[in-house]
Amino acid sequence: MGMKRMWVLFLARNYEFFRDRAGFGWNILFPFLIVAGFGLLFGADSGQEFKAGVFPVSGPANSAPAWMESLDIPEKLKTYSFVKLIPFDSRETAMDRLVHHKVDILLKNGGRAVQYWISDSSPRGRLMEKVVKEAMVPESQFAGKVIRQEIQGDQVRYIDWLFPGILGMNIMFSAFFGVGYVIVRYRRSGVLKRLKATPVTSFEYLTAQLLSRVVILMGSSALVWAGCDLIFSFQVRGSYLDAFLVFLAGTLCLVSFGLILASRGTNEELTSGVINFICWPMMFLSEVWFSIEGSSDWIKTISSFLPLTHFLKAARRVINDGADLSQVSHELFLMILMSLVFLSLGSWMFSWTK
Repeated sequence: MGMKRMWVLFLARNYEFFRDRAGFGWNILFPFLIVAGFGLLFGADSGQEFKAGVFPVSGPANSAPAWMESLDIPEKLKTYSFVKLIPFDSRETAMDRLVHHKVDILLKNGGRAVQYWISDSSPRGRLMEKVVKEAMVPESQFAGKVIRQEIQGDQVRYIDWLFPGILGMNIMFSAFFGVGYVIVRYRRSGVLKRLKATPVTSFEYLTAQLLSRVVILMGSSALVWAGCDLIFSFQVRGSYLDAFLVFLAGTLCLVSFGLILASRGTNEELTSGVINFICWPMMFLSEVWFSIEGSSDWIKTISSFLPLTHFLKAARRVINDGADLSQVSHELFLMILMSLVFLSLGSWMFSWTK
């Protein structure tokens, strides 16, 4: 194995990436924009998970205390932190929002009895129906019948839980398109055919591509992390060193997976379709955006075979729960094992020309 040849290929791929300013900027800007968007949506109002529309409400709705005090609805509904009241001036507008699931329940302002509407296809509406009924029952009715206990301590914000998923998703797409798609483009343009005439072996070439992409992705992820942390002040309960090692293992695993996609093919359009066919199911089944807890067993079984699942599970346990490397050793072992398997398969299947 020629280390000098690998080093030259490693440098050449890095130079190519950094000279492409548009691609370099997008790798950093894209995940930052996603995190910023979700931070604005769920950061300050993360507790207001349910939306209750109220009609008719006349006058400006900008001064929330003013119009909320004049509402003729159960008083407890105005105090719930997990319920966001949204005013509407007409029934037609309010009904349209309910039909399109933009509000979970619709309340009529005023009247001798509390009148409300829910969608029969909305589970959130059913829950809000229970909340409305509970708001009408005096607290004395629950005395001696229920025992309430609250969990004390720091809570994990949604943005803190989401952030590792966003970084993992960005690493996955960058690994697949930055390695798989690019190498297929090289094969189609004849670059690999010329490299075949040199002493470079397929293992040396793929290893150089892997190391280059891992370094680039780790660096860009660190920049995104630092920039987002200045705005949202992420809570990292574990060690930064442990988090770095988890991200290194996860990035290595995903880039190695990308090498399999790059091993054959000369059609860039087909390669792009295959990458999207793999990325999108993995993104949803690996809990990037939401948890699959409570899903069918077969969904969880499929998820357990995906490298991104183990990557995000280990990252969230370190960042959100304060776990150390020994507590995520199972996920680390699987990611390293997958990396070796993917790299071996990619080298074995690799073709310079077809």
